[in-house]
Amino acid sequence: MQEVVPINTTDVTAQRTLLINALGAEDSSIRLQAVLAAGSNPDPVFLEIFVERCVVETDFFVRDMLSWALTRLSPEITLPRIRKELDSERSQARSQALHTLSKINDKSTWAWITRDMLRDANDEVARTAWRVAVVLVPEDEEMDLVDELVLQLGRGNRSLQLSLSRAFVDLGEVTKPALEKAAKHPDPHMAAHARATELLRQNPETGFDAAIEEAKRTVGLGPERAAAAAAAGTRVAETAEPAAATDPAGRTDPAQAAEDRETVGC
Repeated sequence: MQEVVPINTTDVTAQRTLLINALGAEDSSIRLQAVLAAGSNPDPVFLEIFVERCVVETDFFVRDMLSWALTRLSPEITLPRIRKELDSERSQARSQALHTLSKINDKSTWAWITRDMLRDANDEVARTAWRVAVVLVPEDEEMDLVDELVLQLGRGNRSLQLSLSRAFVDLGEVTKPALEKAAKHPDPHMAAHARATELLRQNPETGFDAAIEEAKRTVGLGPERAAAAAAAGTRVAETAEPAAATDPAGRTDPAQAAEDRETVGC
């Protein structure tokens, strides 16, 4: 007869208490280290603590570590619990659950990504849904996903639009027909975003801001007039005297340099 090893409930309770107390610390580095330690020695008793902390954690890096810690647990117990969070009324719970799904990358969870998530009124939830959808979508459903994402073109601020453009770029060539059609949409914001996204898809080294400005110019003037204006601008630039450098040493503002180097693949 196999000997039954008793579970020391006192030790389990003590471990849970220590983790809960550490996650309640004001210093985010203490919280980060606590999750790292717990995730390095994965134990199902921590599942509920990790999930509940995802809902209220204010620090991005700690939240990301919580997702990592959840990936260290068995998907058999983690995925059903995460699925419940997708229906939460709290936007951070939904967003973090989606983020964790992208880290686990279990293709069977594709069916959990609904149109409501892709259209969520909360920008962070929608942004995360777009990202995880691109990761999980089966090849034969890519066109349906593209048709859904097209509806979000022109939405939100620069950061949100860049996130959506990245999703299209990651999906690849399959997005081209939908983007070309959307580039002719009567809504100038949607049209410009679609055109800029296609420019980025063709050349990921193009900066997002430059692509948007070129797209807006094309939408505003029309393709033929925009091309003529661009050609005229090139001729003027070739004959003009070089502008004096703002900084005698020829240095560039670091913030501007970082902006100029930004590409859709960042």
